[in-house]
Amino acid sequence: MKNKLYILLIIILFNSCDILRISQFEIISWTPGNGYHSNIENLVITLNFSRVPDMASVERNFSLTGNGNPVKGTFLWDGRKMTFVPVTLLEINTDYVINVAADAHDIKGLSMDETFTCDFTTRPDNSRPVLLSCYPEMYSEINDPRTEVKLVFSIPVILGTLYENVSFTPSMTGSWRLEDSGKMAVFSPAEPWVQNRQYEIRFTAMLANINGMNAGSDFLSVFTTGTDHEAPFLLYAKRITKDGNAITLDAGGFIGAAVLPIENRDWEKDDRLLLVFSKPVDGLTVKNNLSVEDASGLVMENSSLITEGKGNNNEFIFKFGSVPVYESRFTFRLKPGVKDLSGNESKNEYIYRIFADGKNSKPPVLKGIRIPIASGKSDQNYFCAGTDSIFKNIPITDEYYPSGVSIQTWIEFYFETAEGSDGEKALIDQFSLMELFRIETSNNVFTFFPRQIKTADFSVSAPYSEWNYLERLEIAGNIVNSTNYGLVIFHIGAGLKDSFGNKNESSQKISLVK
Repeated sequence: MKNKLYILLIIILFNSCDILRISQFEIISWTPGNGYHSNIENLVITLNFSRVPDMASVERNFSLTGNGNPVKGTFLWDGRKMTFVPVTLLEINTDYVINVAADAHDIKGLSMDETFTCDFTTRPDNSRPVLLSCYPEMYSEINDPRTEVKLVFSIPVILGTLYENVSFTPSMTGSWRLEDSGKMAVFSPAEPWVQNRQYEIRFTAMLANINGMNAGSDFLSVFTTGTDHEAPFLLYAKRITKDGNAITLDAGGFIGAAVLPIENRDWEKDDRLLLVFSKPVDGLTVKNNLSVEDASGLVMENSSLITEGKGNNNEFIFKFGSVPVYESRFTFRLKPGVKDLSGNESKNEYIYRIFADGKNSKPPVLKGIRIPIASGKSDQNYFCAGTDSIFKNIPITDEYYPSGVSIQTWIEFYFETAEGSDGEKALIDQFSLMELFRIETSNNVFTFFPRQIKTADFSVSAPYSEWNYLERLEIAGNIVNSTNYGLVIFHIGAGLKDSFGNKNESSQKISLVK
C-alpha cells in the first residue's frame, strides 16, 4: 500500500513539472516594435509578461542602450505590463537595444528560460558608409603636385566628419568638398604635395554618413609623389591670326647670345600670342614670367583656369589689352622660372621681336585733296595738294569765289587704306570723317560749310590720275570767301576710322596759303 502511494506522489510531481514548463515565464509582447521609428516623441517602451513578474527582479535585469550607451529611466507597472520611461527624450539617428537577462523571475521564483533581446532605431537608414574607391589608388604614383584626393562612398557622408576623421601622413592641410550628392569627398591640398615622398591616407571607423551611422572600420591607403626631374622648355611661340592661322615666330637666339632676336613682321592688330611648352606647366608662372616691352600689357585668355585651380596646361594664349600702334616695334620676353607639375623650372629666357606692320591693320592716312578752281564751270581746272605740299598757294580767288558770297563747291579727299586678305581695300568711315574734318584759317581767309559726303556719283567722275589707286571721298558744301590773306589748314583730327576697324591715332593736316 505504501509503495502504491509513493508511486502516485512521483506521478503527481512529474505532472506538476510539465505544467510549469507549459506556463513558462516570458515576455509575450513589447513596444515600440522592431524597425525604424520617426516620431520619437510618441515612442513608448513597454514589456508584457506571461506571468505576474517580480518587479524588483525585472528592473534589476532590464537595460536599454542607445548606440551602445546606457539609457537611464524610471519604471511604471500595471499588473503584468511594465513601462520604461527614459529620463530624457530618445534621440534621432540612434540604434536602441532592449535587454532583459534570464535571471528575471516571476513572484513565484520562476525565471525566464533565456535572455530577452530586441531592438529598434530612430535612424532613417542604418546602412554604414562603405568606401567604393579611393584616388590616388593604393601604391600608385602621381606626378601632379596639386592632385586632389577623391573618396567615393556608397551613401552620402557628412562634411564635418571628413575634417575630424581623415588624416594624411606626412601632414597636409587643405579643404574638403562634397560632390555627387555627398557620395564623393574631394580633398584639395593647400600646398603642392612634396615630390619623391610617400603619403598615407587614413580615416577612422567613426567617419559617419548623413544619418550618423559610422563606417565601422578604419581605412588606409598609400601613394607616392612623382620622380620627374626634367625641366620644362618652350617648344615654340606662334602668332594666331583672326582667321585662326598659326605662324611660328622666330626668336633668333636667347638673350646673351651672339645672334640678336630676329624681327617678326606682319603683326596684325587682332593677332594673339600662343606659347607651347614641352609638358604641362603652371599657368600662373607662365603669366608671371611673360612680359612685353614697348606695348600695352598682355592678357591671358584662359586665365579663368588659374583662378579655378586648373591652370596646368602646355598651351597658353595671350592677347593685348589694347591694340598695338601701327608700325610700332615691341618685344615679348619669357624669363626662366616657368614651373611644371613636379615643380621643375625652365632654365632659358626667350625673346621675340615684333614689328606691327600687318597690311590689314594699316590706319587710314590722308594723302591729298582736290578742289575746283572755278566751281560750277563746265570747263574748269582743279587744284590738288598733298600732305607734302607745305604752304602751297590755294587759288581761291574773287574771280570765281566772290567775297562774302556763298558758293557751292566740293572737296575731294584721297586716303591710303588697309588691304584685306582678299585684296579688298578698307573704306573710310563717313561719320568719322565728317565728325573730325574742319578747315582752320588765319585772318578769316574763308569759311567752308560742309553739306554732304559722297563715296560715289562724284562731281567729277574721273579721279586725280596720280591718286587713282587711293580711297576717294567727296564733301560737298559752300565756301564764303573774303578778301583777306593767310594760312589755310585742312585738318582731320585723331581717331579717323575705316571699315576694318582701324583707327589713325594721329591728327592729319594739309597746310596751305591763300
